[in-house]
Amino acid sequence: MSAYIRPCTPNTPVFFTVCLAERGSTLLIDALDVLRAAVAHVKSYRPFDILAFVVLPDHLHAVLRFPEDDPNYSQRWGSIKAQFSRDVRRAGLVPPWPVADAEAQRGLFRKGEAGLWQKRFREHHCGDEAEVEAQVRYCWADPVKHGLVQRATDWEASSIHREVRLGRVQPDWSAAFLNGNLGEAA
Repeated sequence: MSAYIRPCTPNTPVFFTVCLAERGSTLLIDALDVLRAAVAHVKSYRPFDILAFVVLPDHLHAVLRFPEDDPNYSQRWGSIKAQFSRDVRRAGLVPPWPVADAEAQRGLFRKGEAGLWQKRFREHHCGDEAEVEAQVRYCWADPVKHGLVQRATDWEASSIHREVRLGRVQPDWSAAFLNGNLGEAA
């Protein structure tokens, strides 16, 4: 088995796709508050900046920036996935560990693997601001692409609402974006 070494480039925004093991599940939306709490908990002791975040039923996308002195995002995602997995089990949103999975209860699975998440995630290091903006737009437009809503601002589980509140994005952003007028959308 080959060992994949993830680059840790300080202060470079990174685009992520993180998926549940069961594609087609709605767990991330059903347990959105649990996911938000897990992200906030990890962020409280391992800080990072959220440039964009969108949660879909079975996967999520994020553009994050990490501190120069602590760029290890793999540990952060592992902690978020583990916290979420524990909390949804405690809340009864997924079945408890079966007796046959007693080894999982004893911690023989790696963090975050508790059968809910895919073992790995995809990441892409953004080369410049234009690429960061493109990845942020991708996050916000993904619920529209999947046919979940007609406008990006109609999707509750998206950081686009923060940007609209702060006046950095127009409420009709998705119309401009989907019509190809990217200058108006950003």
